[in-house]
Amino acid sequence: MDAQRTGRERSLLALARSGAAARERRRRAAAERGIAPSPAVSGPPVLDGDRAERDLECLRALGARVVGCGDPEMPPRLGAISDAPAVLLVRGDARVLSAPQVAVVGSRRATPAGARIARRLAGELAARGIVVTSGLAQGVDAEAHRGALEAGGQTVAVLGSSLDRIYPAAHHSLAERIAGQGALVSEFPFGTRPVPWNFPWRNRIISGLSLGVLVVEAADRSGSLITARLAADQGREVFAVPGSILNPLSSGCHRLLRDGAKLVERVEDVLEELPACVLSALPSGASEGSRAGEAAPAPGLAPEAAPAPGPAPDPDETAVLDRLDYEPASVETIARRAGLTPEQVYPILLVLEIGGSVQTDPAGRYMRVC
Repeated sequence: MDAQRTGRERSLLALARSGAAARERRRRAAAERGIAPSPAVSGPPVLDGDRAERDLECLRALGARVVGCGDPEMPPRLGAISDAPAVLLVRGDARVLSAPQVAVVGSRRATPAGARIARRLAGELAARGIVVTSGLAQGVDAEAHRGALEAGGQTVAVLGSSLDRIYPAAHHSLAERIAGQGALVSEFPFGTRPVPWNFPWRNRIISGLSLGVLVVEAADRSGSLITARLAADQGREVFAVPGSILNPLSSGCHRLLRDGAKLVERVEDVLEELPACVLSALPSGASEGSRAGEAAPAPGLAPEAAPAPGPAPDPDETAVLDRLDYEPASVETIARRAGLTPEQVYPILLVLEIGGSVQTDPAGRYMRVC
């Protein structure tokens, strides 16, 4: 039995690598034609003995498991989408993937108000027995995960990298908590870096796992809007939190609302759109909510208590970070963009790297990670 299980794991890990190779070929071909690629179905797995053994060692070291089509842990909702992943690598409780879920996504550069809203709504959903799904990114995603964890609920983080390459690096401890109180999920083979084109494919899994997608703060050109579009294409509910017309991070939400998304001011606005059979199956009392017309705050969250303001950001640090891309750039290039000298920029980059906002590639170039 152990040999049979190991053989299946080896085949599924090879299939994950074949799928990644197929997506990369499709991406390059699409780039040459000047169009955006869509997720591709992988071909037959290509078995490489040495690589398979390394993948198996990594799987065991992380305490993860690999789930393929036909396995009972493969979530039915995700398996029903047109471009369903053939393989998932899961760290944590794989059973949670089939539980009722709502995705909470939004800007990486959330305002304090947006962060508070995401944390509170996620906590209230989790307190009612709904699994909160997101992408582990800075900003709204991280606050959604934290809100669910603080409420004692479950949360799923879908990665745009492999399970052994937690992104952003500053979220290692958060990822550990999620693995212990939910699941970390990736379709990418071990050793996969968080390159930008991975995230649209990651987003289809976030929406595919969920009954609906709730967007809290999103700019006009936001990855969260991709997730919302995918959700609509997959027949999922789309929710959006409105904001100030003076806040550029509200423009994406307002666009979704104009296109027919459900406006959300409280958790009941989400719950009332979920199927009755889902609500009735939640733990006893979890779907009760609170008194009519009121949303109960998640445990440990005070509705009126705003988070204490942090120290004001250094203007030079802000200038440098604003001019960093997710593609690597040299210190000289970054300095030129920021209007500073390389001597001024280098210590700033070190501070940002220590804080987890940037990282370096093997060539010593810097790129933004949040």
